[in-house]
Amino acid sequence: MLKVENVTKYYGDFLAVDKLSFTVKPGEIFGLLGVNGAGKTTTFRMIMGLLDSDSGSVTLNGKPIDYSQTDYIGFLTEERSLLTKMTVREQCLFFGTLKGMSREKIIERLQYLLDKFEIPEYIDKKIKELSKGNQQKIQFITAVLNEPKLLILDEPFAGLDPFNVEMFKKEIIEMAEKGSMIIFSTHRMDHVELFCKKLVVLLRGKTVISGYLSDIKEQYRKKNILIKADITKKKLEKIDGVTEVIEKADEFEVKIEDKNKVKNVFDVISKTKNVTKFVVEEPSLNEIFIAKVGENYEK
Repeated sequence: MLKVENVTKYYGDFLAVDKLSFTVKPGEIFGLLGVNGAGKTTTFRMIMGLLDSDSGSVTLNGKPIDYSQTDYIGFLTEERSLLTKMTVREQCLFFGTLKGMSREKIIERLQYLLDKFEIPEYIDKKIKELSKGNQQKIQFITAVLNEPKLLILDEPFAGLDPFNVEMFKKEIIEMAEKGSMIIFSTHRMDHVELFCKKLVVLLRGKTVISGYLSDIKEQYRKKNILIKADITKKKLEKIDGVTEVIEKADEFEVKIEDKNKVKNVFDVISKTKNVTKFVVEEPSLNEIFIAKVGENYEK
């Protein structure tokens, strides 16, 4: 288990990360989110052991992260970190050797991953000869070459088309199913919703949202019901708990006091003819992020 406990980091007088705490268990995909400058990169560097925290601790399976642990960690950076004059084979041999892998194991694993990502013919091509999307595939391969127990992914889908995003998604989920701990950071909230059950949102180094995604969505649940049925606006307005009814082109948007009033509306609609839609709206993570970060941004 990765455990980040009350970690704080200053750069001079600037507070980059403020008493950050979270855990990631084997098999979990954890979202670490925030606007630019929120403290994500500093947090990654402290987890990797590249930066010392000013207070608090980071441990992997109960031990501080040092060179004895780094062979079990994979890191895909947001920036391209490939040596463009090397071939794919040379690049992976270099990274794999740094992770303590044998040459035979590196080549075996590389060929497996190139086949999986449908680019086996690129093994002896120079990095600079590849498209941006295929360079991103190679960068991902170098991060997972050692089958890491802890994998940190910073904007892993940058430059990828939807087909290749799906490839990455399958590999990430497979790794989690095999027990890897994965920290996932992106500006695309819809990607977070594909993977992450738990997350933290940072703003200026402080935690503004934390917990399980299902609980967060419940906390910020919209008080709206979308209805298509043979019913009048007046009848909807008379239901106990309804605060407003907005009539749209082909449906009603019914606003209610709280989620407990959904049953009152449902009881009426269930006795109505030609009901084709009854949807209690769930907020997207993007909406929650904008609402919560915006609420705290000027403070």
